[in-house]
Amino acid sequence: MALPTAAPERQLKHRRSIDVQIYARGNGLWEVDATVRDVRPHDTRMPRGILPAGEPIHEMLLRLVVDEQFDIVEAGAETLSMPYPGACDSYGDVYGRLAGLNLMRGFRHGVKERVGGIQACTHVTELAQVLPTAVVQAFAGEVIDTRGDAAGATQPFQIDRCHALRADGDAVKTYYPRWYRAPASDPTVPQT
Repeated sequence: MALPTAAPERQLKHRRSIDVQIYARGNGLWEVDATVRDVRPHDTRMPRGILPAGEPIHEMLLRLVVDEQFDIVEAGAETLSMPYPGACDSYGDVYGRLAGLNLMRGFRHGVKERVGGIQACTHVTELAQVLPTAVVQAFAGEVIDTRGDAAGATQPFQIDRCHALRADGDAVKTYYPRWYRAPASDPTVPQT
């Protein structure tokens, strides 16, 4: 499906940027630095006064330290820009509660339980949701075997994790023929 056609007269009113950078520490641990930033191209009336165009309304950082099994060993957040100073940034060390979660097993549910709702900052908590797939990308080919083992006994990690790499799809048939499975026949379609 193509994108809907953009209106030629549209005007940018708000930009939210999410940036995720992942660093190997060299000791088996990885740092996941995520930032959410909201800016407007025009001056904005805020509770504390007028915020000039281009100045961040929100700028929040979340850092996870994860091991190569996707376990979070340390976590923390910091709010640099906010609409309500002294309130938005008063969540303390609540994001430390993410330690002990695994990015690949129940992470999103665990985030909601541990820091959801009024326990923490909505924007930082939402930011956490994009981290599992970002870490998978960083680990691909370095921590995660994306080719499968040489003997062919281990299926590559990414197969059956999205529609493009479903085991009965053309991409797997072409690039991972060892792991291709023919589609199950549809019992509602008569066989000829």
